[in-house]
Amino acid sequence: MIRAIALDDEPPALRVLAHFCQQVDFIDLQKTFTRTDEALKYLEQFPVDLLFLDINMPSMSGIDFYKVIGSTSANESQPLMVIFTTAYAEFAVEGFTLNAVDYLLKPFTFDRFLQAANKAADLYRWQQRSDKASEAYLYVRADYSLHKIALADILFIEGLDDYVKIHLRTDKDGRNQASVPRPLVARMTLKVMMERLPNHEFCRVHRSYIVPLTRIEAIRNKTILVAGHEIPIGSSYEADLLNRLGQ
Repeated sequence: MIRAIALDDEPPALRVLAHFCQQVDFIDLQKTFTRTDEALKYLEQFPVDLLFLDINMPSMSGIDFYKVIGSTSANESQPLMVIFTTAYAEFAVEGFTLNAVDYLLKPFTFDRFLQAANKAADLYRWQQRSDKASEAYLYVRADYSLHKIALADILFIEGLDDYVKIHLRTDKDGRNQASVPRPLVARMTLKVMMERLPNHEFCRVHRSYIVPLTRIEAIRNKTILVAGHEIPIGSSYEADLLNRLGQ
């Protein structure tokens, strides 16, 4: 059972969320709040797994609130899941940079709510199956070696016929981390690579590109900006990407 609370300065919106949560059997909405200070005090005493969070609130924005609470979750080894709710679509990309599970644009239907809830359930199950490590890794064979790559280090993945080029971040001073080459080129198709990645974190956006959702900085004119790189959005992948971003 996923333990959850909801924070929204509009009581009618909280009533809708409470009603929807009652219709699924895997979310226990323990409490609702209209004030950020009360929600923060509650979380300090009773950590939960999932937070339904409005963005546009008078005293503190939902995004700022989420940054304040950090990883206050029932499972200390896993970050608190958040589903942002708001009437303003322009906050979607910023929300996803904070590892949001989903983004519900008001007014949303039960079907749209259920889609977001199922994403949270999938992530929750994946977290429970994990080995409780603080960071997830991917093992890739390249240059006659088996390389251990932190998923958090991946900027984007580029497909080159039967090869993939994994673009990785570097240390703040520009040096490569450990012994993994930057970028790393491995003999593998993009389709196989996508099957090895957690679906809730990575999205195929073009026949030649996969991007981590949390690395998306902006989207403009069917182009994604990731760490100074411009990545095209393929027409057959655009709908799925926008759906993943709650659009």
